[in-house]
Amino acid sequence: MKNYLIYTAEDDDSIRELISYVVTNEGYAVKSFVNADDLLSECEKKIPDLILLDVMMPGTDGVEALKIFRQKYQSASTPIVMLTAKSSEINKITGLDAGADDYITKPFSVLELMARIRANLRKKVISISDSEIKINSISLNQENRVVLLNDNKVSLTNKEFELLKFLMLNVGNVVNREVLLKEIWGYEYFGETRTIDIHMKNLREKLGTAANAIQSIRGVGYILTRE
Repeated sequence: MKNYLIYTAEDDDSIRELISYVVTNEGYAVKSFVNADDLLSECEKKIPDLILLDVMMPGTDGVEALKIFRQKYQSASTPIVMLTAKSSEINKITGLDAGADDYITKPFSVLELMARIRANLRKKVISISDSEIKINSISLNQENRVVLLNDNKVSLTNKEFELLKFLMLNVGNVVNREVLLKEIWGYEYFGETRTIDIHMKNLREKLGTAANAIQSIRGVGYILTRE
């Protein structure tokens, strides 16, 4: 496993120490800061592989630091995950519009924290290697939104494309239905996941035998496996 470097800025000592301990224990290198200004200063020396950024901090807050980083390091593919105690939709949208890749609402579990970190690092690896993702006989181009199956173009709806893309970005990992709803539709159905199954059924039909690599995990979600 690559020794990824992660920066985190959090003014709450207990949360900062917990993040540092958990991330280090998972085998990643981590540098923690009590404020965003120190984190940004460290970025001038070395750009990390991922940043965990608290929203509410004294001095430069998380959203402002996010904007500064994105403007200064426009070529950097570093995923930035916001840590926020605010759960309202407007605050989440503000962070995402400013360039955040993801967010975690406090209080969060250690399992959720690491799952988010791993997911965003996987996206980074794929996005910097090539705009085209290839899994088995399926090729997906993220820029022109074209899907090829054995070099033949497959016509997908926007949601079908996003479903396939998310599965390919998370190849080998079970993806929860609620996560798919949140990531692709942008909101939660509060238990109503029927729409996922309908779109997945249509996607599988269009992929033909290649869809055998998409397995349904009863009561949980879906996983795309390598053949």
